[in-house]
Amino acid sequence: METKQQDFDSFDENQSLQVIKEMIQVSQKKLKNDGVLFILWGWTIFYNYISWYIINNIVTTYQIKMGFEYFAKGLVVLAFAFSIYYIFKKNKKVTTYIGISLRYVWISLIVCLSLVNMIIFNTIHEFNPALQHPIFMVFMAFAVVITGGILRYKLIIFGGVVFGLLAYLCSYLSLENQMLIEAFAWLIAFIIPGHYLYAKRKS
Repeated sequence: METKQQDFDSFDENQSLQVIKEMIQVSQKKLKNDGVLFILWGWTIFYNYISWYIINNIVTTYQIKMGFEYFAKGLVVLAFAFSIYYIFKKNKKVTTYIGISLRYVWISLIVCLSLVNMIIFNTIHEFNPALQHPIFMVFMAFAVVITGGILRYKLIIFGGVVFGLLAYLCSYLSLENQMLIEAFAWLIAFIIPGHYLYAKRKS
């Protein structure tokens, strides 16, 4: 009787591990297809920060500055529109506990960033982007590392760690230089992993 119980416990444990492994594999496959969203938002935010740096540090004409600004705003609008379309029209019927967990991670990130922004304003009674950006980068780094850890993707984990280290570096820099550094943080944490995952989507 005891032997049967041990066999049952062993089977149950092995079965549970297999289920978890399959869930991770399904989520990894889904993320490979969703690499397009990493690419889309990576390039969108990268362009926004780079264009902000160019506008504020390189002498350009008013027309060129307006061109940079309008194009940046247009990219954000298009990115939101495409993301909504992609999520609700393209990604269907593949929902796992891991996928739901990741959804909560990123929703929580957005909520936390909003709360931090309000807390900073209530504490120092002014809008301070030079303080805000490094703190926001730390939260973003945390979400990226958690995502990579859950999905067992070392490249995403590495990108998140670099994002966090660059956040610390930004605390020593002016706002203009913070924008430049954060642009490259998005390149490392989102664009490169996004292209890599999307390229491997058929493997």
